[in-house]
Amino acid sequence: MSAVAPSQIIDALNWRYATKAFDASQVIPPATWKSLEESLALTPSSFGLQPWKFLVIEDKALRESLVPHCWNQRQVADCSHLVVMAVKKELTVADLDAFIARMVEVRGGTADALAGFRKMLVGVYDQGYMTTQWSKSQAYIALGQFMLAASLVGIDTCPMEGFVPAKVDEVLGLPELGLTAAVLCPAGYRSADDRYASLPKVRFAHDDVIIRR
Repeated sequence: MSAVAPSQIIDALNWRYATKAFDASQVIPPATWKSLEESLALTPSSFGLQPWKFLVIEDKALRESLVPHCWNQRQVADCSHLVVMAVKKELTVADLDAFIARMVEVRGGTADALAGFRKMLVGVYDQGYMTTQWSKSQAYIALGQFMLAASLVGIDTCPMEGFVPAKVDEVLGLPELGLTAAVLCPAGYRSADDRYASLPKVRFAHDDVIIRR
């Protein structure tokens, strides 16, 4: 792997911002989007359980129907691709076993060899730790990874909590899948008319947010 220069990361993060207006005429090239989708699939999660599904909404009419349920924010309709980061409303022991089976499939070995790991997972599960809120917290790991990946390839994004989950779930048929929307992230290209693109970033000073011990 060729390492990215540290300055490239900082340049990308300084370039990105929460895009308020997308250029609806521009579409992310397939090869670029494929890499961004893979960044979602590669997201780390607690215990590796990946309690999510990522809905990629390309259909313009469907995105338009979401606008009233997203506080009338046009980003969801005018972007190139809308990512709905949804999570399972209820994890089950079957989900834990599915992950164990995937570990065996990818790494080899047997489920019996992972009995200790499974016992630990079930123990944590039985304590009520793996709630819907826990799953939603995992989705924010995916959000951060996706936004950084997007910025490194020159794609704009806008993380969005401003929506009515029950309505978004209904439009997308998520209840039937046992899912609920955790956070949205439109992706595409900023509009030349978006004045927010040129505004300085407002961040606390480095020494105000970094504590060393």
